[in-house]
Amino acid sequence: MPTKPEQISARRQTWQAFSLLRRAALPDQHHLGWAVMWLVLAALLEVMGPIMGKALIDEHLLPHHLDWPRMAGLLAGVVLTGWIASGLRYLQLVRLSGLAMRSVMRLREMVYTHVLLLPMAFFDRAITGQLVSRVTNDTEAVKTLYIQVLFVMLDSTIVLVGTVAAMAWLDWHLMLIVLALLPAVLLIVWLYQRWSAPAVTRARALRSDINGQMAESIGGMSVLQANNAEARFGKRFAATNQDHYTARLSELRANAWLLRPALDMFNIILLAAVIYLFGQREMTAAEVGVLYAFISYLARVIEPLIQITMQFSQLQQSVVATARVATLLDEATATEHAAPEHAAGLAAERAAANDGSNGDAPAVAIRHLDFAYNEGQPVLHDLSLEIPQGAFIGIVGHTGSGKSTLLSLLLRFYPARHGSIAIHGVPLDAIPNDRFRAEVGLVPQDPFLLAASARENIDMGRGLSQAQIEAAARAAHAHDFIAALDQGYDTALGEGGSRLSVGQKQLVAIARALAGTPRILLLDEATSHIDSQTEQIVQTALDELRGKVTVIAIAHRLSTIRDADRIIVLNHGRIAETGAHEQLMQIDGGLYQRLYLLQQLAA
Repeated sequence: MPTKPEQISARRQTWQAFSLLRRAALPDQHHLGWAVMWLVLAALLEVMGPIMGKALIDEHLLPHHLDWPRMAGLLAGVVLTGWIASGLRYLQLVRLSGLAMRSVMRLREMVYTHVLLLPMAFFDRAITGQLVSRVTNDTEAVKTLYIQVLFVMLDSTIVLVGTVAAMAWLDWHLMLIVLALLPAVLLIVWLYQRWSAPAVTRARALRSDINGQMAESIGGMSVLQANNAEARFGKRFAATNQDHYTARLSELRANAWLLRPALDMFNIILLAAVIYLFGQREMTAAEVGVLYAFISYLARVIEPLIQITMQFSQLQQSVVATARVATLLDEATATEHAAPEHAAGLAAERAAANDGSNGDAPAVAIRHLDFAYNEGQPVLHDLSLEIPQGAFIGIVGHTGSGKSTLLSLLLRFYPARHGSIAIHGVPLDAIPNDRFRAEVGLVPQDPFLLAASARENIDMGRGLSQAQIEAAARAAHAHDFIAALDQGYDTALGEGGSRLSVGQKQLVAIARALAGTPRILLLDEATSHIDSQTEQIVQTALDELRGKVTVIAIAHRLSTIRDADRIIVLNHGRIAETGAHEQLMQIDGGLYQRLYLLQQLAA
């Protein structure tokens, strides 16, 4: 995986976060413009209140010039400007909240869609709980960033600028004294960032670890309890939880020392300074209104500064969370991982793939294939193989011989960087993804079933008709038991297909693969977890596909592929033997013969 967000500089995190925000909010940028305009108008109206109060004091109350109509107008102006400012803030908040909600919605869709396109190599290293945390918790931080952070900081900045301008108009000497507070505030913000940023980043990362441990423990609860590991896992979780608490406590200490308490102290000092300076003057009656306005504005200066500094805690958390999402979106997708040596001429090859494959070409052609997950630790060595169209091919071998790796390469889960793989005469990485997935079907060792109906599990969102779904189920010999369920094909199968037996799940998985009418069907030890009776059903289904679909079956149970047209025996990443069952059994001391006899003895 690329560098973790917690290892990226604060500047890099901020750039990533706001770049992603701009991307998510782009369709609604006009809403942001209206929100800013209403903020400016509300701030201007709020600044007008003390000015009208000054006029009321200086022109009417102190000189006892009780012009009731004008006084009523000034009072009404104070009330009206406050009421209109509140209304504008309401409109602004509604606009900004809607923008934030839509941005979170778009961002979650972007992240989820991107995760679906990531190569399998990414999921070899990723932790499910942490991924879920990024899609849910971290994207939710975008809403916080819009509503609680950007709004408050923008609003406070506008109010601060308007207030300082009004104070300069009233008495620019006193305004300069107020501005002297700003360097102290900037120092507090700088100290807060230096203190809290590492704690915030660590707390966010530890929250993902907590989610990851929870998901891992719940997913493997049966294994955990069977190994009496509850106490050990509980201690591990408690240690992570304690680290998260410590990080959050450090952040809270920074808040307690450097935010409101420090600024409240500055507020008292500033208020005392203003009153003292007014006391040193030979005040006239005309300056009483200025003193009132200044004291009113002091609150409007200090409170925005307090709000701005207090938002740095939320800003830090939101930036870290959004940067984590941006880092995930920076992960290269499966198509972007294509081998660079195939980049030239890729467009022409894809056009050829879209036009249809060469009818005379083999279904699969592998040439001098080498592969290693880690550099210097090869798994496959100079592998060359041709599989004709419509053939039934079995691939067997000891654990670690390279069977599953070869299957992963055929499925494009990993790029073949040394050597080549072609499907029906077209290089594997030149085939458009939608066409490739339509032509190649997979039946995994552990069938994945949705917590949905049998129909939805076979259809998988392809919009197949009932006739197509039933035809696929019949081909997989799954129709009879599905039809016998409470509601037939509309019966909910439960989470992970809990209402079905292991064998029935496997047959549904075969039906799902066949429903896509693939030209090549890959089976990854599809009979390793099923009983002998169900294995016979699977064998019958495979025999019926012979000649219609190219079947490549990786098998642990050799009885499953005994009738295959050809069996490939792998040993340490190389083809050790090849031939039909009878031919391989005639090789005295051969690897296949030994594997088969061992299984016969075990049975």
